[in-house]
Amino acid sequence: MKEEDKEIYEASIKSKDTEEFLDMWFYRPLGFHCALFFRNRGIHPNVITIASIFLGVAAGVCFYQESIRWNMLGILLLMWANLYDSTDGQLARITGQKTRWGRILDGFAGDCWFFCIYYAIAVRLTFAPIPFAPQHEWGVIIWIICSFCGFWIHGSQCQLADYYRNIHLYFINEKNGNEFHNSAIQRKEYALVSWRTDFFWKLFLTFYIAYVENQERMSPKFQQFIAAVHKKYGTDIPRELREEFRKGSLPLMKYTNILTFNSRAIMLCFSMLVGKLYLYLFFEIVILMIIFTYMNKRHENLCKELTKRIEDGYEFC
Repeated sequence: MKEEDKEIYEASIKSKDTEEFLDMWFYRPLGFHCALFFRNRGIHPNVITIASIFLGVAAGVCFYQESIRWNMLGILLLMWANLYDSTDGQLARITGQKTRWGRILDGFAGDCWFFCIYYAIAVRLTFAPIPFAPQHEWGVIIWIICSFCGFWIHGSQCQLADYYRNIHLYFINEKNGNEFHNSAIQRKEYALVSWRTDFFWKLFLTFYIAYVENQERMSPKFQQFIAAVHKKYGTDIPRELREEFRKGSLPLMKYTNILTFNSRAIMLCFSMLVGKLYLYLFFEIVILMIIFTYMNKRHENLCKELTKRIEDGYEFC
């Protein structure tokens, strides 16, 4: 890679602190070349995001089929969709076309993929025997489990992981952390937007505020910490405090990565190939929930400790 391209590549990723190994080894380098290809043809990042939606939905359709060939095709399509999910963000960063529309569309794309995937799992298992109780079929139970996973488990895990990454970016480099938002500011903007003249933006803000509020509900100690930081220092956060926060937050970034796409996709593909789809649901409900709970507790304890130091009068320099 040329020296000039290396600089552009570095600018196309958020931070090495928050990047996952498989992304850095595979998706980011390949996504960078895709981003350059689309940049040279004047294609907007949101177009790439929309393309990823179609690819992810097509993957879900392939997973519906009880055929190893169709399932393999679904795996390839899901990898392609995730490649475009990497590409759109890298393209947005190197062209300066980052928008909140793009951010929410990016999240919506992943929701579309997994809605189809959960639907495929539910359909395939409805009349399948329950493990260790082969005389019984899953029936309506699998639809309840998939709905629970999709609308609560999966959503909560990904939302908090995304929040912690954006918080980390905000503290290590405020410029790179501009996706860290709070609901109070979003509500003020919401009040200024008219349904008549900006219907779709108002609708977007409605859902986005709910999204941010849910992240805030899951992190009460952090809310106290950031309020104490801004009360004492405003937006000029001392270098020592940034370093202290990074020291405690960095080890948790590996857990945020486990809770997002790659580990889920690997487990999903394994479950498809061995023909035991319920293993993916077990992985999400049990394994990922343990990681989610541990990560949340560690992060909250970090924030509680730093808040106490600020309130006790310690002067970070």
